[in-house]
Amino acid sequence: MTPRPRPLPLLAMLAALVLSACAPSASPDQSPASLAPAFPLTLTDTAGRTVTIPAEPRRIVSLAPSNTEIVCALDACDRLVGVTDFDDYPSQVTDIPRVVIAAQVDLEKVVAAEPDLVLAAGNELTPSSVIDGLAELGLPVLVLYPSTLEEVYEEIHLVGAAIGARAAAETVVAAMLERADAVARAVAGAPAPRVFYEVGVFAGTIYTAGEDSFLASLVAAAGGEPITGDPLSTSISLEQLIAADPELILLGDAAYDPSITPASVALRPGWHVMSAVHDGSIRIMLDDLVITRPGPRIIDGLEALARAIHPDRFDPI
Repeated sequence: MTPRPRPLPLLAMLAALVLSACAPSASPDQSPASLAPAFPLTLTDTAGRTVTIPAEPRRIVSLAPSNTEIVCALDACDRLVGVTDFDDYPSQVTDIPRVVIAAQVDLEKVVAAEPDLVLAAGNELTPSSVIDGLAELGLPVLVLYPSTLEEVYEEIHLVGAAIGARAAAETVVAAMLERADAVARAVAGAPAPRVFYEVGVFAGTIYTAGEDSFLASLVAAAGGEPITGDPLSTSISLEQLIAADPELILLGDAAYDPSITPASVALRPGWHVMSAVHDGSIRIMLDDLVITRPGPRIIDGLEALARAIHPDRFDPI
């Protein structure tokens, strides 16, 4: 991405890496020695659970594609011994045994992988019963589930600490922050349109960014005013959507279903009253995968969103 530079102080949310208790890590001015692995290590995960990791993990099971991408970004792909059947990046993960199939965790396969660290997903994406069961077996389980863009950074630091790769996490996050700052400068001062990001429409139920979700945070960082749904189900009623009156509709689900087009959306019952439909401001988001997967490539998603919301602020690709 080559955004045209626009002078603006670094936004507070992107200027300082928030190192909270849930994501212990070293600050950028620490010496290499202070970034060295130190085990046993006790960490607090996103779910507020205290987890002790006895020694540097050599066998890691990931129960979410975003967790897998974090591990690989920290140069630890070779330690993964179990992933999900949705894992597709980087390419080497396709050869790793699947322990989550059709969104169902196979406990026997997880245990058979003999992990010394399990990276689970929060908000019941990994069921609490599974997390509790693995913990009862004595396996260290870290739950990851960011609700903001800053928390994506924090979770990369958390995983870095957990696997003895703090220095790598520092490098990855610094590069992400640099690119996020470029986006912030590019969209600074532009009016923030009301943006509806369509995650999917199933059996008449509309799904979008949940309230206080990382996806809503991403839309805001890209220069839009996110229209959000229920914080847990992420659903929004048609009546609520009409009342919110989006000025821009972004179709994430169209990346997977070619029948979803701006024209087909305009023909949906009741949708014709929205400003975005009146004005023809409906766009297909082919980058949905990186927009909705809260891992290191989330910055690719941020850039794609910013280009869709404020195309005039960026040079043509």
